[in-house]
Amino acid sequence: MDWVTIVNAVINGAVVGLLLALPALAVTLVFGIARFPNAATGDYMTFGAYAAVMTQMFVSTSLVVTALLASLATGLLALFFYGWVFRSLANRSPVASLIASIGIAFVVRSSITFFAGQSPYNIQAPLVRAWNFSGIRVLPTDLYIAATAAVALAAVFGLLHFTSLGRRMRAVADNPELASASGISIRRVMLTLWSIVGLFSGLGGVLLGIKAVVMPELGWELLLTIFASVILGGLGSPIGAVCGMLLFGISQEVASLYVGTAYKIVLAFFVILCVLLVRPQGMFGKIIAVR
Repeated sequence: MDWVTIVNAVINGAVVGLLLALPALAVTLVFGIARFPNAATGDYMTFGAYAAVMTQMFVSTSLVVTALLASLATGLLALFFYGWVFRSLANRSPVASLIASIGIAFVVRSSITFFAGQSPYNIQAPLVRAWNFSGIRVLPTDLYIAATAAVALAAVFGLLHFTSLGRRMRAVADNPELASASGISIRRVMLTLWSIVGLFSGLGGVLLGIKAVVMPELGWELLLTIFASVILGGLGSPIGAVCGMLLFGISQEVASLYVGTAYKIVLAFFVILCVLLVRPQGMFGKIIAVR
Protein backbone atom coordinates (compact mmCIF):
# COMPACT_ATOMS: atom_id res chain seq x y z
CA MET A 1 0.00 0.00 0.00
CA ASP A 2 1.67 3.26 -1.11
CA TRP A 3 1.58 6.35 1.11
CA VAL A 4 -0.35 8.45 -1.46
CA THR A 5 -3.34 6.09 -1.20
CA ILE A 6 -3.22 6.32 2.59
CA VAL A 7 -3.04 10.13 2.48
CA ASN A 8 -6.07 10.24 0.17
CA ALA A 9 -7.96 7.99 2.61
CA VAL A 10 -6.97 10.23 5.54
CA ILE A 11 -8.21 13.34 3.68
CA ASN A 12 -11.54 11.69 2.85
CA GLY A 13 -11.90 10.46 6.45
CA ALA A 14 -11.14 13.91 7.83
CA VAL A 15 -13.84 15.48 5.60
CA VAL A 16 -16.45 12.90 6.65
CA GLY A 17 -15.36 13.23 10.28
CA LEU A 18 -15.66 17.03 10.22
CA LEU A 19 -19.17 17.06 8.74
CA LEU A 20 -20.38 14.33 11.13
CA ALA A 21 -18.81 16.27 14.01
CA LEU A 22 -21.75 18.70 13.68
CA PRO A 23 -24.44 16.17 14.80
CA ALA A 24 -21.93 14.60 17.23
CA LEU A 25 -21.51 17.98 18.91
CA ALA A 26 -25.31 18.33 19.04
CA VAL A 27 -25.57 14.93 20.77
CA THR A 28 -22.91 15.72 23.37
CA LEU A 29 -24.41 19.16 24.14
CA VAL A 30 -27.83 17.62 24.79
CA PHE A 31 -26.23 14.93 26.94
CA GLY A 32 -24.22 17.49 28.90
CA ILE A 33 -27.04 20.01 29.48
CA ALA A 34 -30.36 18.14 29.13
CA ARG A 35 -28.87 14.87 30.51
CA PHE A 36 -30.08 12.35 27.94
CA PRO A 37 -28.84 10.90 24.61
CA ASN A 38 -30.99 12.36 21.84
CA ALA A 39 -31.77 9.52 19.42
CA ALA A 40 -33.63 11.89 17.09
CA THR A 41 -30.39 13.60 15.99
CA GLY A 42 -29.91 11.31 12.98
CA ASP A 43 -33.41 11.95 11.70
CA TYR A 44 -33.00 15.70 12.21
CA MET A 45 -30.05 15.29 9.80
CA THR A 46 -32.30 13.49 7.33
CA PHE A 47 -34.90 16.25 7.64
CA GLY A 48 -32.22 18.85 6.88
CA ALA A 49 -31.10 16.96 3.77
CA TYR A 50 -34.70 16.63 2.49
CA ALA A 51 -35.37 20.29 3.29
CA ALA A 52 -32.42 21.17 1.03
CA VAL A 53 -33.75 18.91 -1.74
CA MET A 54 -37.22 20.48 -1.50
CA THR A 55 -35.74 23.99 -1.46
CA GLN A 56 -33.83 23.28 -4.68
CA MET A 57 -36.96 21.80 -6.28
CA PHE A 58 -39.23 24.76 -5.55
CA VAL A 59 -36.90 27.76 -5.13
CA SER A 60 -34.17 28.68 -7.58
CA THR A 61 -31.36 29.80 -5.31
CA SER A 62 -27.70 29.15 -4.52
CA LEU A 63 -26.41 26.15 -2.58
CA VAL A 64 -25.35 28.41 0.32
CA VAL A 65 -28.85 29.89 0.69
CA THR A 66 -30.30 26.39 0.33
CA ALA A 67 -28.13 25.13 3.19
CA LEU A 68 -29.10 28.11 5.36
CA LEU A 69 -32.83 27.61 4.74
CA ALA A 70 -32.60 23.85 5.40
CA SER A 71 -30.66 24.41 8.64
CA LEU A 72 -33.18 27.01 9.82
CA ALA A 73 -36.06 24.64 9.03
CA THR A 74 -34.38 21.91 11.08
CA GLY A 75 -33.77 24.40 13.90
CA LEU A 76 -37.50 25.19 13.98
CA LEU A 77 -38.29 21.46 13.98
CA ALA A 78 -35.97 20.87 16.97
CA LEU A 79 -37.53 23.81 18.85
CA PHE A 80 -41.01 22.49 18.10
CA PHE A 81 -40.26 19.05 19.58
CA TYR A 82 -38.52 20.66 22.56
CA GLY A 83 -41.57 22.78 23.32
CA TRP A 84 -44.01 19.94 22.69
CA VAL A 85 -42.18 16.96 24.22
CA PHE A 86 -38.85 17.48 25.96
CA ARG A 87 -39.83 20.52 28.06
CA SER A 88 -42.65 18.48 29.63
CA LEU A 89 -40.20 15.65 30.42
CA ALA A 90 -37.51 17.89 31.93
CA ASN A 91 -38.19 16.68 35.49
CA ARG A 92 -38.64 13.03 34.55
CA SER A 93 -36.06 10.26 34.28
CA PRO A 94 -33.53 10.56 31.40
CA VAL A 95 -34.89 7.23 30.17
CA ALA A 96 -38.27 8.88 29.50
CA SER A 97 -36.59 11.56 27.36
CA LEU A 98 -34.53 8.91 25.54
CA ILE A 99 -37.63 6.87 24.68
CA ALA A 100 -39.42 10.05 23.60
CA SER A 101 -36.50 10.94 21.31
CA ILE A 102 -36.70 7.48 19.70
CA GLY A 103 -40.41 8.07 19.12
CA ILE A 104 -39.68 11.48 17.56
CA ALA A 105 -37.10 9.83 15.29
CA PHE A 106 -39.73 7.41 13.99
CA VAL A 107 -42.28 10.21 13.54
CA VAL A 108 -39.84 12.35 11.54
CA ARG A 109 -38.65 9.45 9.36
CA SER A 110 -42.16 8.13 8.72
CA SER A 111 -43.40 11.62 7.81
CA ILE A 112 -40.53 12.01 5.34
CA THR A 113 -41.30 8.61 3.79
CA PHE A 114 -45.03 9.45 3.59
CA PHE A 115 -44.51 12.72 1.71
CA ALA A 116 -41.30 11.98 -0.26
CA GLY A 117 -41.44 8.20 -0.67
CA GLN A 118 -38.49 5.81 -0.69
CA SER A 119 -36.96 7.15 -3.91
CA PRO A 120 -33.41 8.50 -3.54
CA TYR A 121 -32.72 12.19 -4.16
CA ASN A 122 -29.57 14.22 -4.77
CA ILE A 123 -28.66 17.70 -3.59
CA GLN A 124 -27.50 19.51 -6.72
CA ALA A 125 -23.94 20.83 -6.36
CA PRO A 126 -21.61 22.24 -9.05
CA LEU A 127 -19.50 19.60 -10.80
CA VAL A 128 -15.81 20.39 -10.32
CA ARG A 129 -12.58 18.62 -11.20
CA ALA A 130 -10.38 17.37 -8.35
CA TRP A 131 -7.02 19.05 -7.73
CA ASN A 132 -4.12 16.64 -8.15
CA PHE A 133 -0.90 17.14 -6.18
CA SER A 134 1.40 14.30 -7.31
CA GLY A 135 -1.37 11.75 -6.80
CA ILE A 136 -2.95 13.36 -3.76
CA ARG A 137 -6.44 14.28 -4.92
CA VAL A 138 -8.43 17.05 -3.25
CA LEU A 139 -11.97 17.72 -4.44
CA PRO A 140 -12.89 21.43 -4.09
CA THR A 141 -16.40 20.42 -2.96
CA ASP A 142 -14.86 18.44 -0.07
CA LEU A 143 -12.77 21.47 0.83
CA TYR A 144 -15.88 23.69 0.97
CA ILE A 145 -17.70 21.06 3.07
CA ALA A 146 -14.79 20.82 5.53
CA ALA A 147 -14.44 24.61 5.71
CA THR A 148 -18.18 25.08 6.34
CA ALA A 149 -18.16 22.48 9.12
CA ALA A 150 -15.00 23.97 10.66
CA VAL A 151 -16.46 27.51 10.68
CA ALA A 152 -19.71 26.27 12.26
CA LEU A 153 -17.79 24.34 14.94
CA ALA A 154 -15.58 27.37 15.65
CA ALA A 155 -18.71 29.54 16.03
CA VAL A 156 -20.17 27.21 18.68
CA PHE A 157 -16.88 26.94 20.58
CA GLY A 158 -16.67 30.75 20.50
CA LEU A 159 -20.24 30.93 21.83
CA LEU A 160 -19.49 28.44 24.61
CA HIS A 161 -16.22 29.98 25.80
CA PHE A 162 -16.32 33.70 24.97
CA THR A 163 -19.91 34.83 25.58
CA SER A 164 -22.07 35.21 28.67
CA LEU A 165 -24.67 32.90 27.12
CA GLY A 166 -22.02 30.20 26.75
CA ARG A 167 -20.97 30.63 30.39
CA ARG A 168 -24.62 30.20 31.40
CA MET A 169 -24.85 27.03 29.32
CA ARG A 170 -21.73 25.60 30.96
CA ALA A 171 -23.09 26.57 34.40
CA VAL A 172 -26.33 24.69 33.71
CA ALA A 173 -24.32 21.70 32.50
CA ASP A 174 -22.24 21.67 35.71
CA ASN A 175 -25.09 22.15 38.20
CA PRO A 176 -28.59 23.10 36.97
CA GLU A 177 -30.03 23.68 40.46
CA LEU A 178 -27.21 26.03 41.47
CA ALA A 179 -27.39 27.81 38.11
CA SER A 180 -31.15 28.33 38.52
CA ALA A 181 -30.67 29.61 42.08
CA SER A 182 -28.07 32.06 40.72
CA GLY A 183 -30.69 33.66 38.46
CA ILE A 184 -29.78 31.92 35.20
CA SER A 185 -32.80 31.36 32.95
CA ILE A 186 -32.89 27.62 32.28
CA ARG A 187 -35.57 28.15 29.62
CA ARG A 188 -33.35 30.53 27.65
CA VAL A 189 -30.43 28.11 27.87
CA MET A 190 -32.63 25.26 26.63
CA LEU A 191 -33.96 27.31 23.73
CA THR A 192 -30.38 28.11 22.71
CA LEU A 193 -29.37 24.47 23.11
CA TRP A 194 -32.18 23.13 20.91
CA SER A 195 -31.61 25.84 18.32
CA ILE A 196 -27.98 24.71 18.04
CA VAL A 197 -29.06 21.06 17.90
CA GLY A 198 -31.45 21.75 15.01
CA LEU A 199 -29.12 24.05 13.08
CA PHE A 200 -26.12 21.72 13.38
CA SER A 201 -28.04 18.54 12.65
CA GLY A 202 -29.67 20.17 9.62
CA LEU A 203 -26.36 21.55 8.32
CA GLY A 204 -24.74 18.14 8.85
CA GLY A 205 -27.54 16.54 6.84
CA VAL A 206 -27.11 19.00 3.97
CA LEU A 207 -23.33 18.51 3.84
CA LEU A 208 -23.74 14.74 3.95
CA GLY A 209 -26.45 14.93 1.27
CA ILE A 210 -23.98 16.71 -1.05
CA LYS A 211 -21.59 13.73 -0.73
CA ALA A 212 -24.16 10.92 -0.62
CA VAL A 213 -27.63 9.96 -1.82
CA VAL A 214 -30.50 11.41 0.24
CA MET A 215 -32.73 8.61 1.60
CA PRO A 216 -35.11 8.33 4.59
CA GLU A 217 -32.52 6.24 6.52
CA LEU A 218 -29.66 8.68 5.80
CA GLY A 219 -29.19 9.87 9.39
CA TRP A 220 -30.61 6.88 11.27
CA GLU A 221 -27.91 4.56 9.87
CA LEU A 222 -25.22 6.91 11.20
CA LEU A 223 -26.66 7.25 14.70
CA LEU A 224 -24.59 4.40 16.17
CA THR A 225 -21.43 5.86 14.64
CA ILE A 226 -22.23 9.29 16.09
CA PHE A 227 -22.94 7.89 19.56
CA ALA A 228 -19.73 5.82 19.43
CA SER A 229 -17.63 8.87 18.57
CA VAL A 230 -19.25 10.87 21.39
CA ILE A 231 -18.39 8.08 23.88
CA LEU A 232 -14.88 7.87 22.44
CA GLY A 233 -14.35 11.62 22.93
CA GLY A 234 -15.91 11.63 26.42
CA LEU A 235 -19.61 12.08 27.18
CA GLY A 236 -20.53 15.76 27.50
CA SER A 237 -17.20 17.02 26.11
CA PRO A 238 -17.67 19.22 22.99
CA ILE A 239 -14.02 19.06 21.93
CA GLY A 240 -14.08 15.31 22.64
CA ALA A 241 -17.05 14.82 20.31
CA VAL A 242 -15.23 16.57 17.46
CA CYS A 243 -11.93 14.73 18.00
CA GLY A 244 -13.73 11.40 18.48
CA MET A 245 -15.61 11.82 15.22
CA LEU A 246 -12.44 12.80 13.36
CA LEU A 247 -10.58 9.74 14.70
CA PHE A 248 -13.52 7.50 13.82
CA GLY A 249 -13.82 8.91 10.28
CA ILE A 250 -10.12 8.59 9.51
CA SER A 251 -9.90 5.09 11.06
CA GLN A 252 -12.85 3.97 8.98
CA GLU A 253 -11.45 5.22 5.65
CA VAL A 254 -7.92 3.89 6.28
CA ALA A 255 -9.34 0.54 7.42
CA SER A 256 -11.25 0.18 4.14
CA LEU A 257 -7.89 0.01 2.32
CA TYR A 258 -6.91 -3.14 4.22
CA VAL A 259 -10.15 -5.00 5.00
CA GLY A 260 -12.54 -3.67 2.32
CA THR A 261 -15.49 -1.29 2.67
CA ALA A 262 -17.77 -4.03 4.05
CA TYR A 263 -15.63 -4.41 7.20
CA LYS A 264 -14.25 -0.89 7.64
CA ILE A 265 -16.69 -0.04 10.44
CA VAL A 266 -15.56 -3.15 12.35
CA LEU A 267 -11.94 -2.02 12.38
CA ALA A 268 -13.00 1.52 13.30
CA PHE A 269 -14.90 0.19 16.32
CA PHE A 270 -11.83 -1.93 17.20
CA VAL A 271 -9.81 1.32 17.36
CA ILE A 272 -12.47 2.77 19.68
CA LEU A 273 -12.29 -0.28 21.95
CA CYS A 274 -8.50 0.02 22.16
CA VAL A 275 -8.75 3.70 23.15
CA LEU A 276 -11.47 3.02 25.73
CA LEU A 277 -9.42 0.22 27.28
CA VAL A 278 -6.67 2.79 27.97
CA ARG A 279 -9.04 5.69 28.85
CA PRO A 280 -12.46 4.32 29.90
CA GLN A 281 -13.79 7.86 30.36
CA GLY A 282 -12.97 8.73 26.73
CA MET A 283 -10.23 10.93 25.31
CA PHE A 284 -11.47 14.16 26.91
CA GLY A 285 -13.86 12.77 29.54
CA LYS A 286 -13.47 13.29 33.27
CA ILE A 287 -13.54 10.59 35.94
CA ILE A 288 -16.57 11.23 38.16
CA ALA A 289 -16.75 9.73 41.64
CA VAL A 290 -19.98 7.85 42.40
CA ARG A 291 -21.16 7.46 46.01
